[in-house]
Amino acid sequence: MKPEDLMIKDRKKKLDALRKEGVNPYPYHFEHKDHAVDLLKKFEYLGNHEETQHEVSLAGRLMTHRVMGKAGFAHLQDQTGRIQIYVREDVLGEKNYKHFATTDLGDIVGVKGTIFRTKMGEITIKAKMFELLAKCLRPLPEKWHGLKDMEQRYRYRYLDLISNPEVKEIFFKRSKILNTVRSVLDRQGFLEVDTPVLQPLYGGANARPFKTFLHDLKMDVYMRVSDELYLKRLVVGGFEKVYELGRDFRNESIDRTHNPEFTMMECYWAFADYHDVMELTQEIFTTVAKEVLGKSTFDYQGHQINMKSPWERLTMKEALKKHASIEFDKLKDGDLKKLAKQHKLDIDDKSSNGVVMAALFDELVEEHLIQPTFITDYPCETTPLCKPKRDGPEEIIERFELFIAGMEFANAYSELNDPILQKKFFEMQKKNIKKDEQHPVDMDYLKAMEYGMPPMGGLGIGMDRMIMLFTNSASIRDVILFPFMKVEENQ
Repeated sequence: MKPEDLMIKDRKKKLDALRKEGVNPYPYHFEHKDHAVDLLKKFEYLGNHEETQHEVSLAGRLMTHRVMGKAGFAHLQDQTGRIQIYVREDVLGEKNYKHFATTDLGDIVGVKGTIFRTKMGEITIKAKMFELLAKCLRPLPEKWHGLKDMEQRYRYRYLDLISNPEVKEIFFKRSKILNTVRSVLDRQGFLEVDTPVLQPLYGGANARPFKTFLHDLKMDVYMRVSDELYLKRLVVGGFEKVYELGRDFRNESIDRTHNPEFTMMECYWAFADYHDVMELTQEIFTTVAKEVLGKSTFDYQGHQINMKSPWERLTMKEALKKHASIEFDKLKDGDLKKLAKQHKLDIDDKSSNGVVMAALFDELVEEHLIQPTFITDYPCETTPLCKPKRDGPEEIIERFELFIAGMEFANAYSELNDPILQKKFFEMQKKNIKKDEQHPVDMDYLKAMEYGMPPMGGLGIGMDRMIMLFTNSASIRDVILFPFMKVEENQ
């Protein structure tokens, strides 16, 4: 029998023994009033051997356990951190002290008592009551401390959180970041709404969808790749500022910055354009830096990121010239194709110049955009949902993306509201976009536009990447509690 199996067997024997004594090892309730870190801060003034009669009550998991005859010490870990507890048989009584002495690491317990500081200087709870709240049958893996196998940490996130409490801080910050983004939009008068996750047609992004079958209606349906087309329908209906913060799904690559399901914020602002949305984007990011980090300059993976204004603004052509020494308008079609082959870009010989330009930008420029930078004026082939640039060439659209630390964080348009041109753009993309990533022609959306869609600015922010930035996390898996994982063979 494996050592782990022997330990599980021993713990189950203890479980049976407790039940024979009439003890419920999985009780229903415990009066939990305090948290470890709050107590450590509140009583940090105590001197060694100094004691208070302040009554406390807290619960958590036993992470250390040391019995010395008729007294013992342990460390209890709750959501906030760890605190030491001190237990004596003459205080608890023989039966309850025995329950403490036979507990195992990982058991969840409740403790009531008073606070004192030991002669070694550690703030400690002197237990007057000790109760087992949940028996831990599997031993916590010792190897987890300092574990290098990140795959296992993602797969067994619950063990990662138990053994690496600092991971919790990322997800506390995640919640605060999401709430801060909401508060900025709420202050600006945006209304939070919900749109369908299951859709008869997918759209709003060039992406491969997840497909399933709705048995009752005998029809194929898709997980949404974007919230865009339904949010725009609401603007047609009369809402002037709407946003949604929720999950989107794309059946694409899994890597450092991509997960099949991810959190997006999309908002649409009637009577605005991409210049207005650029200012809103900057306000969102600078407010998060201020509210969550308390500063505008911070470290991200070895880069000092400065959120202070002004942020650089470059057209895509200007960025190619600055960072790749490519003067796009001076190159002939043959020169562009040679460049594409030279850099082994994933495009074919029939690709338009706009597709080549976007591919060259992705390959040669993105990694150089470390400080917050707005890239504007994209080729029209990159999306069918954006207005052509005013007073500009027809093949350029009013779109921007925000790049920080070599990653894209936000995507925005002056939204197309001409239904005739919209239909033309839907058809045009069939020549330039991979078949499994094309927008299907959504006739109901076109019908909605024909009732009159006001001019508007639209914005999408990848929230997981934003959280990566503000928690200094290298991978999107670090900021998603349960990233998608391939099933282990032994399961």
